[in-house]
Amino acid sequence: MIHEKPLILFDPFPRNEAMVFTPDVADELGRISTLVTHFGSRAPDDLVESVLADVEIVVGQTAMGKDRLDRAPKLKAILNVKANWEPNVDYAECQRRGIHVLSAAPAMAPAVAEYCLGQAIALARGLPAGDRLFRAGEEKYGIAGNGRAYSLYDAPVGLIGFGNLGRALTPLLKPFGCRVTVHDPWLSDRYLETQGVVPASLDEVLGQSRFLFVLAGVTSENEGFLDRAKLETIPDDACVILGSRAEVVAFDAFLELAGQGRFRAAVDVFPEEPVAPDAAFRDTPNVLFTAHLAGGLEASYARIRDVMMDDIRQILAGMPPLRMQRAEPRQAAMARSR
Repeated sequence: MIHEKPLILFDPFPRNEAMVFTPDVADELGRISTLVTHFGSRAPDDLVESVLADVEIVVGQTAMGKDRLDRAPKLKAILNVKANWEPNVDYAECQRRGIHVLSAAPAMAPAVAEYCLGQAIALARGLPAGDRLFRAGEEKYGIAGNGRAYSLYDAPVGLIGFGNLGRALTPLLKPFGCRVTVHDPWLSDRYLETQGVVPASLDEVLGQSRFLFVLAGVTSENEGFLDRAKLETIPDDACVILGSRAEVVAFDAFLELAGQGRFRAAVDVFPEEPVAPDAAFRDTPNVLFTAHLAGGLEASYARIRDVMMDDIRQILAGMPPLRMQRAEPRQAAMARSR
């Protein structure tokens, strides 16, 4: 089949139309491309197969192994409009063929970073507990009510992981005068220094942080790497914000230690979502729970649409994409994020 305009397969599930296919997006893509869309589920195999010979851009998490790449000679790019890497793409083969594989993760990072900062302050100042006491008529005023409160200002802060989230959070911490240490085995010490943070070992970050942000993505190599023994080295009464993927911690041990008062915790991500209504850990004390709310704002989806469309324009103009995150084949193939 011959198409006068480049063919784009738009298969964004689990993103829906309101998130990534607003009328302005649909109008522009309709003008600049021959558009094939599927919403509500992953595109069925017969639909994908019907466009392989001519497709130039795939938007979504469509399976693209080597066999499909062999049948897609015109393919220029795969744009994942979530913030993860699916295991159903042959990343090395895409790189060999010069096919751009991109993720919208940078567009989600600002909202998540903002949320993590808010969680840290709420935990340190005891805001959830203060609200409960006030509603029960048991509040104490001023210094009398701040016996366990402490400040983010000038506090030692540690980041585990310095990807999109770490890079978005660090500027938000600067006004507080924090010394920010970072452990990320994928990054060189010199690179971290150029970002205004202090490279450190995992043990140093765990053992020295009054505020600890767990921001690492999950891979086949690091699932559960923050085990009970590691978690027990966190300073007493520190604030620990689990803001990336629950699978990087020994989740049951994490909640048990928080519940015992070893540290305060904020948890926005879970090993299985949605969480069962009768999950026993819902009642764990010393934990600020939220239901994977950090990134899911309309502002985040607007940023996704913006970076997606900008890079589609670049690619169709024969120019390199600039806004979305490029897949590094080894890291992407190891990713285990949902």
